[in-house]
Amino acid sequence: MMNRSFTGLTDTGVVRSVNQDNFYIDPGGRFFIVADGMGGHAGGEEASLIATREIQAYLETHWKSDIPSHILLEKAFLQANQGILTDQQDHPERGDMGTTALVVIFRDNKPWRAHIGDSRLYRFRDLYLEQITEDHTLVARALKMGEITREQAKTHPWRHVLFQCLGRKDVNLIEIAHLDVRAGDRLLLCSDGLTEEVSDKTIQQIFEQQKSCKIVAQNLVETAKEAGGSDNITVVIVVEGEKTERIEEDNLDTRVDKIGN
Repeated sequence: MMNRSFTGLTDTGVVRSVNQDNFYIDPGGRFFIVADGMGGHAGGEEASLIATREIQAYLETHWKSDIPSHILLEKAFLQANQGILTDQQDHPERGDMGTTALVVIFRDNKPWRAHIGDSRLYRFRDLYLEQITEDHTLVARALKMGEITREQAKTHPWRHVLFQCLGRKDVNLIEIAHLDVRAGDRLLLCSDGLTEEVSDKTIQQIFEQQKSCKIVAQNLVETAKEAGGSDNITVVIVVEGEKTERIEEDNLDTRVDKIGN
């Protein structure tokens, strides 16, 4: 089994007063979750918290079962979606809340990924940063169809409009796939508070300049804040097969402690 190191960091950013992001890192390095909530009346914060908590609970409960990993992930997301829908019914003032969700698991030494929304997964390998997930936004879909250019997408007024997220009765696009991970790879799970402010080129340069996943996380967050920090910023970094530092407990947002054991 490969050695795995990891760290996570979340920041409210410069403009917003509430952090609607949540993340969870399994202490044993089995799985990693990032969720970016949306909705007024503290709805976004609650939605991302419910999603993170429900996904964590389902994975922990069924981790050693014979459920195939892709089904395990699908059921975890659906349980999270139902948890949000139930909360919406109990609290009508949060009826518009929703959240993205991004999960990476290492189960039976086979990595898998699952996501809905526009929180992204990147892989840094051989000095090259690659975006693994596709954003579930109207603009990303238009870009894929060739209806707009990449430059137009960067400033399009609808670039944050999701066509899929948790917290909706019509959830039908949970993307689940094997994840190619080799020794030395570094994975980045992040909310769009990072990618809205920091280009892929700059993210790649930060990875190139520093080996420590803790320092990379700090540099990414600070760079996003210096660029405007218009949204909450969350990053989780996983390093596969390198003997670097283990998880930094004081580097985690306090909400993670409430979700954990």
